[in-house]
Amino acid sequence: MPAYRRVARLARENYLGPQTYFITICCDRRAPYLRVPGTAQRVLDLLFECAARHSFRLHAFCLMPDHLHFLAEGANSRCDLLEFIRLFKQRTAFEFRKARSRPLWETSYYDHVLRPADPIEDVACYIWCN
Repeated sequence: MPAYRRVARLARENYLGPQTYFITICCDRRAPYLRVPGTAQRVLDLLFECAARHSFRLHAFCLMPDHLHFLAEGANSRCDLLEFIRLFKQRTAFEFRKARSRPLWETSYYDHVLRPADPIEDVACYIWCN
């Protein structure tokens, strides 16, 4: 029987506007799909494209064989992290499923909203040291 995790999301308003977020998205069943250079490059290309489309600045990122970390900051009051992540996961998963006939990502993801006093450099260093 599969284990189900409770999705711990904050209220929607916490994901809107010029905030900074530390995001971790894991591959389905922690499979090392991102170890394949072509898959990894396409995931990064779509990350950059979706971030630009939704006006998010990417301060740091690290692609590991079975997960992705990134630090993103909304550039204006219309930024919506949930929509950015939804679009990114949808586009990458669609292409991966078409090519490999299996899911790319776990259903959910981990997020941490940085407080204004939190230095983004500390989180960026953590990401880069991965």
